[in-house]
Amino acid sequence: MTNVPDELAYSAEHEWVSGDPDAGAVVTVGITEHAAAALGDIVYVEAPRVGDAVVAGEVCGELESTKAVSELYSPVSGTVTQVNEALESSPETINSDAYGEGWIFKVELSESATDLLDAEAYAATIE
Repeated sequence: MTNVPDELAYSAEHEWVSGDPDAGAVVTVGITEHAAAALGDIVYVEAPRVGDAVVAGEVCGELESTKAVSELYSPVSGTVTQVNEALESSPETINSDAYGEGWIFKVELSESATDLLDAEAYAATIE
């Protein structure tokens, strides 16, 4: 069974969000362990750039694996404040530590994140 940490919020597109969901807060975004397993070995990450505006539910990057190229959706709206530069040389970190060192980017929220799923609701979508 896939690990779905209770302290995170989730999108239907298999991204996770860590942090305060209120406007003005900075949250961390990554993809779930379920998504990483489905993709297989991730070999390239195209993340949004610092300063980019991202919109909840819209494509903001790509993940390339040995199986396929998958679009990366932003689960929240706001401005990108930081990108995990370690993924440039070690994209496979997402596979080995999806909820830790495999985070992808951080966003200062322009509006509260209200459409996210809690762990129980997300787990129900992947069973």
